[in-house]
Amino acid sequence: MCGRYATTTNPGRLAVELDAIDETGDAAGSEGSDRGAANYNVAPTTQVLTVVERHEHGNPDDDPRLRIRRMRWGLIPHWSKAAEPGVPVKGKPLFNARADKAATTPSFRDAVKYRRCLVPMDGWYEWLVEPDPSGAKSKVVKHPYFMSAADGSRLYMAGLWSVWRDRTQDEPEPLLSCTILTTDAIGDLTRIHDRMPLPMPSEHWEAWLDPDHPAPAELLEPPTPVLVAGITARSVSSLVNSVRNNGPELLAPAEEQSEQISLL
Repeated sequence: MCGRYATTTNPGRLAVELDAIDETGDAAGSEGSDRGAANYNVAPTTQVLTVVERHEHGNPDDDPRLRIRRMRWGLIPHWSKAAEPGVPVKGKPLFNARADKAATTPSFRDAVKYRRCLVPMDGWYEWLVEPDPSGAKSKVVKHPYFMSAADGSRLYMAGLWSVWRDRTQDEPEPLLSCTILTTDAIGDLTRIHDRMPLPMPSEHWEAWLDPDHPAPAELLEPPTPVLVAGITARSVSSLVNSVRNNGPELLAPAEEQSEQISLL
């Protein structure tokens, strides 16, 4: 699964790098926007950056463009009812979707066809669960690890997104939300957890983000060992356990377990 991650990119900078349109509404280059770009402890229900490819509204025949959008992390199916005006019914937080089952799951199958996205991140957290060293039965300890590219480059994970509107209103405001696809962990990553977010390499972006055609089924398959060869994991501080903690110190190697693990 992927329930926490870190991202330090600014939407304007990301748009320039990808030759995309920044639709986040952030003031380009403003001090407040720059300061708010880094989030070292992204949790579900947070507004996160995503990359989509869409036609200009009202012009379905034009060439689609990459667009940077903010979305709520935790997909809200378009058919969800409203709990109150403009507010969807609170349901299960759909922040992850199994890549092998998304195409047949009611909450995700429509998005798999035509609303796929990328979720940029510096890396993600996972917890290694081990028996309590005290020997107490039924007790475990959880060690947080941070998985990231060894060369420091940004990772892009496969995601799905949805548009929810309160149909009881005359002019409902759209609520965008997304989920991160997960898949079987590969190689030494399995030592930490049996699931991981699904990486989407740049050579597959065109097919993955295509707004007019379903993605090839093979893009939903687990990554190859070659694709995750550049990912490393390091033990980090338990500060990440609380969403109240949010700073670069969360990425520092844990004092007692600072050795990085190279993953195949």
